[in-house]
Amino acid sequence: MSDFLIGIGKRLKDIRKKNNLTINDLASKAHVSNGLVSRIENGRTIPSLPVLLELIQSLDIDASYFFEGVEKKSNAKFIYVPKENQQVIEKEVEAEGFKYMHIFSKSLHSLGFEAVLLTLEPNSKRDKVITDAWEFKYILKGKVKYIIDNEEIELEEGDSLYFNGKLPHVPVSISEENCIMLVLYFYSDKS
Repeated sequence: MSDFLIGIGKRLKDIRKKNNLTINDLASKAHVSNGLVSRIENGRTIPSLPVLLELIQSLDIDASYFFEGVEKKSNAKFIYVPKENQQVIEKEVEAEGFKYMHIFSKSLHSLGFEAVLLTLEPNSKRDKVITDAWEFKYILKGKVKYIIDNEEIELEEGDSLYFNGKLPHVPVSISEENCIMLVLYFYSDKS
């Protein structure tokens, strides 16, 4: 089941873009918020069944067609993702100065996994967010302050951080240069 859940957001985004719809277009047609569509597409939340069916209907496609493209289990011994298959993704519509490069995602057994490179520009800003994942951050370059719930942690090159994404959190740039970090999201069937 987790294979379907992890692939839903990617499939939704692919079909939306293929139909030349913006996040706002789809959200309006489905009577949901832009933020919810963005969070679903980028793996930050899993939609309820009624919301998912409303989104699929708003794309003017059959549910069977939608699920044909959702990734299924594979018995492969390894997974290779060439650089040209990596893509820039929009995680938060309201964020400024946040650039996410999606480099890998896969669901194996009951664990879903996603890896991105986040470039945080100086003076970037966004509100706190929550995810349905455990998050691991490794600072490759620069300095950042992470606010998790109401606690603050300063990180610099070589530091790492691991936390429950269900706690409201946001990184805040504290350097004059871009901060680049490897971000790993771990999703589980067991909440």
